[in-house]
Amino acid sequence: MTTTNGQWFPPTWPERIRALTAGTLEPVVPRRAATVLLLRDADGGPAVHMLRRRASMAFAAGAYAYPGGGVDPRDERPVAWAGPAPRTWAARLGEGLDPASAQAIVCAAVRETFEESGVLLAGPDEESVVADTTGEDWEADRRALVSRELSFADFLARRSLVLRSDLLGPWARWITPEFEERRYDTWFFVTALPPGQRTRDVSGEADRTVWLRPAEAVAGYDRGEMTMLPPTIATLRKLLPYDSAGAALEGAAMGRDLTPVLARADLVGDEIVLTWPGHEEFTKRMGAAE
Repeated sequence: MTTTNGQWFPPTWPERIRALTAGTLEPVVPRRAATVLLLRDADGGPAVHMLRRRASMAFAAGAYAYPGGGVDPRDERPVAWAGPAPRTWAARLGEGLDPASAQAIVCAAVRETFEESGVLLAGPDEESVVADTTGEDWEADRRALVSRELSFADFLARRSLVLRSDLLGPWARWITPEFEERRYDTWFFVTALPPGQRTRDVSGEADRTVWLRPAEAVAGYDRGEMTMLPPTIATLRKLLPYDSAGAALEGAAMGRDLTPVLARADLVGDEIVLTWPGHEEFTKRMGAAE
């Protein structure tokens, strides 16, 4: 279910919202996750890599999104690490995270980007990044990561690679609404496409991948031609002021507000009023018949 723009709302929400407000629905505990806005410089400013979720997906089918996914418990395993220490990331990501949890979130961001786009933010040492991940041996490892046959820590260790956490910038944090069936506590990051690497259409969850300037993607959403979840379009709009991938990364380094955004649902008579604090464009009113 969508509105006149590209905003996506599941048809199950009204019933679940009423059950939640009536106290008959127990919210699902959100799973930690990470999502990455992968940028590269293009004519007229940076372009962002986006995937369109397959029509067969149970959640947000047909919606455009970024590479990302849930934290694997094994993402807490020790890895060779470059950039801010996990304890520093814990302070940056907020909400009383311990260093192990912060490391897992950063590892998930790097792992999921590789799994869903073939881009790897890791290198032989603290100052380099692998230049090419398109060979069959890389593809075999990528598939093993996707199937969870291989942990990310073992993948890095076997290839003697250092995770480049310094190439990521924290961008935002959104928590799936309490009335949703699948819930995620998601940290959004920005990064630039490493020199020599290129994205590949390898995600099993997507039927299309594109590079778009943020303004193009926002216009597509506003016209109702591109469906997106609220955090996707909100993070895209935050990219509009930046004229390069480097500028966006500098903006991420300046201490962005990572207060989690969580939707609020109120019953006003028979009408549901759905709001996202700080994001008035997503406010929706649903009548008794919906």
